[in-house]
Amino acid sequence: MTPPAKRTISMTYTKVNQKQQPKDLTYWQTRHPTECLATLEQIRQEYNQWKYNAQPRLQRVYRIIKQ
Repeated sequence: MTPPAKRTISMTYTKVNQKQQPKDLTYWQTRHPTECLATLEQIRQEYNQWKYNAQPRLQRVYRIIKQ
């Protein structure tokens, strides 16, 4: 059995002048705030999966009660 071929990922980017930037701000200003938050949450989850290889978990909640 032969080992799988080694794959590499190369970084790419496009440098543009500020005047040539796409109109992202105007696009997001036309979207509903809940749609923006849903998109942001999706990006956050994808980043955490990529960076930490972690599945989302429930947060711990602590409550301090005075006696």
